[in-house]
Amino acid sequence: MNDFSMLQSSPRGLFRSLSMGVKLIIVCGLALLMAIPAFFVSGLVNDRTKRAEDVVKEISSHVGGPQTFLGPTLAIPYSIPPQSPADFTKHGIYLVFPAQASAALRTTTEERHRSLFRVPVFQADLKLDANFDLSGVPAAAPQGAELDWSRAEIVVGVSDAHGALADATLTTDVKTMTLVPAEIAENIAFGGDQNRLVKLSLFGAKVADIVRPDTQFHTTSTLRFSGAERISVLAYGKTTHLTAQGDWRNPGFDGGIPPVNRNISNQGFTAEWSVPFIARGVRAEGPSDSINGLDTTALGMSFIEVADPYQSVNRSLKYVLLFLGLVFLSYFIFEATTGRRVHPAQYILVGIAQIIFYLLLLSFAERIGFDYGFMLAGAATVILLSANAGWIFSSRLQGARALVIFTLLYTLIYLLLTLEDNALLVGAIASFLAVAAAMYFTRRIDWYSSLPVTGPPEQTKPMMPGHTA
Repeated sequence: MNDFSMLQSSPRGLFRSLSMGVKLIIVCGLALLMAIPAFFVSGLVNDRTKRAEDVVKEISSHVGGPQTFLGPTLAIPYSIPPQSPADFTKHGIYLVFPAQASAALRTTTEERHRSLFRVPVFQADLKLDANFDLSGVPAAAPQGAELDWSRAEIVVGVSDAHGALADATLTTDVKTMTLVPAEIAENIAFGGDQNRLVKLSLFGAKVADIVRPDTQFHTTSTLRFSGAERISVLAYGKTTHLTAQGDWRNPGFDGGIPPVNRNISNQGFTAEWSVPFIARGVRAEGPSDSINGLDTTALGMSFIEVADPYQSVNRSLKYVLLFLGLVFLSYFIFEATTGRRVHPAQYILVGIAQIIFYLLLLSFAERIGFDYGFMLAGAATVILLSANAGWIFSSRLQGARALVIFTLLYTLIYLLLTLEDNALLVGAIASFLAVAAAMYFTRRIDWYSSLPVTGPPEQTKPMMPGHTA
């Protein structure tokens, strides 16, 4: 075997003598291989997301957490005498919702900080009006039930009583009372799905002096509570009207029934709900264990950040294979059109730089937000990849071309993350155009050809990676 054959059979000579077609296959394989570390970055994002959720739960537990409220509702105990000697007396609570309910909600918010994490918390003032019409009550009582009107209470409900900032009061036509834990109904769960019951702590006041069959009366309850993340009011009347306003600039209206009017500005928000009885879908009265579906009538909002950095980084990781493939394809086109070979190790370094981009993006996004984080991490990575192209191909022109191409590529990725519904369409079109460009610029290449290694080994000078003899 002569010296030239030995050079060709060496690993270095082998990489340099591969045909361009085989080299493209290797580059594609490296792109797939470099996508594997992205899963570890995704795991890191999930860990940070869980840490953020733990901080939210910790802070929320101190201020009351997500709050759900039930407006004034009439609760009347009843009993069913035994129907046979072997039977026993049954007891229950008969609920009557107001004929008309009108509620006003006002919130003020602030952000609580814990390390890098921020949690919006709120203070809410509620005024819950209710007009009761007891004509025809009870219309849905169990057979044989006897209502004890002397123990009737008006009750209001809240999901987390620890958030109370002041005593709750109830004003009727004759007097004002402080609400206390309800005697006849300590806890009632409203909902048809056991996995998402609205469990409320009930507070009440005795109203036997004003509650009689076929009477009408009006009540108003005032509450002041703190909480975090979300607040909602159940549609507690046959017809319910709710107005809400607050200083949070980015509310999410995600209740069971959307508002009919809403306005969001830099000063805050206003919203209005109107729920007729036909849309409420819940009976106007009945035993507590048969009032199902009230959980779906929640009228409320969430206090959210406009852009969750962890969610945005996770979305960007979904495009990692496309990202790696386009960058590797760009380097391959440079290699094919300049006649300068790029070693697979150099492709791996390029892939590592792109994986580190995601780490930079995550660390920056936690501190300054996703948009500015992407700008800084992307600019640093584009400059590095462009400089690397200039070093590999020993050409400032190729470095400048790489700067333009990679700037456009990172801009494309950012647009994919902001377009949301149109991201698939734009990504597919961009990928198609990239492959079309690759076909055009490599149309004159003989894919079976390779750059020859000329000269015996003793006359061949040592070469830097990416340089040819």
